[in-house]
Formats: sequence, structure tokens, C-alpha cells
Amino acid sequence: MARYTGPVCRLCRREGTKLFLKGERCLTDKCPVTRRGTAPGQHGAAQVKKNREYYMQLREKQKAKRYYGVLERQFRTYFEMADKQEGQTGANLLCLLERRFDNVVYRMGLAESRNEARQLVLHAHFTINGKKADVPSIIVKKGDVIALTDKSRDSEKVKSLLELMEQKTAPKWLSLDKNKATATVVALPDRDDVDFPFQEHLIVELYSK
Repeated sequence: MARYTGPVCRLCRREGTKLFLKGERCLTDKCPVTRRGTAPGQHGAAQVKKNREYYMQLREKQKAKRYYGVLERQFRTYFEMADKQEGQTGANLLCLLERRFDNVVYRMGLAESRNEARQLVLHAHFTINGKKADVPSIIVKKGDVIALTDKSRDSEKVKSLLELMEQKTAPKWLSLDKNKATATVVALPDRDDVDFPFQEHLIVELYSK
């Protein structure tokens, strides 16, 4: 399955909630979820929300997938990893997704969306512990240091993102040095650090069938 390259606002409309896939635009009146509030497609306005158990579980899984920008196979792999860890599988799953390299860059405030963070990572603008890292799916560990490369600082786009970074607040599990544009993973994120109202138990129920 290829990565979705269509209008991301359709994904938010399909889930009936803002997934913040376009950064600051999602906070304005231009957001299609605010303006339309219906599912996309010819019959979107007339669509009746189903309350069936499977439908609710599927929608919750799709929200998480789209929020973090991962594919189905990747998401299933994360679930299997979370299931093998101690504690609640749903919380473990969300914490694993939070530790993705592209999400960490987004949490640092150096991207307006996770999609933009993914592109920056793919273009090798960052290092982990001083080594080149251009794979968005890397799972960071406690003690890892994520830094912007010196070469990237000359980019006009990155300069604008550095200004944006000044206005952002990093989560408590990241220690941010805004002057050096670096972040240190001082702890592993927990369920309270996930700022989206997921009902992760529905995802667990879906995969446990």
C-alpha cells in the first residue's frame, strides 16, 4: 500500500475530527472540518454515523494511523511490539508512536505538521547522537540527542522553522535547547503526554478479535 498523497483535509473530514495534518491552518476558519463538518464524497452530508462496535473500533484505529502518519503494516507492527511490553497495550502503542523520529521533530517545534517533519527527516536535516538519521520511523530511546545539522541552518525554510520553534513548548519528556536547536530524550513518554483524546481500548479490541 502506497502512502496517501491526496488532500489530507479529507482524512480529517472522514474521521469527523481535526487531526492537525496541516499545522497552523487547522487552527483557522479555513479548516474544512470547521466549515463543512461532513464526511467527503457525494453522500457525505447524508451519511449516518454507525454505532456498531466494529465501526467504532475501526474509526479509532484509522484516527491513530492518520494522526501519526503511518501505514497499516507499520501500525500493526507497533501494536505487536506494544502487546509484548509490560503494562496496558493501548497506552504502550501510543507511547511507541510518540517516540517516532518524525514525531519528535514535530514535538520539538521544528515542523508545522508531522508530514513536514517526515520530509525534513528524509532530507537528512537532523542527526541522532551525532550520526546522520534520515529514517522517520526510528524509535528514539531515553538519552538520545536529536540535533539540527549545521548545514541545514542556512536553509531559508529551516530559518523560518527556527523562529516558529521559539513559540512552541516541548513535552516534558524532551529537554529542548532552542539556541542550539537540539532536544534530549530525558524520559520515555507516558499516556498523559499524548495530547489527542484517543480511545485506545477500541484499537486493542479491534486487533484482539
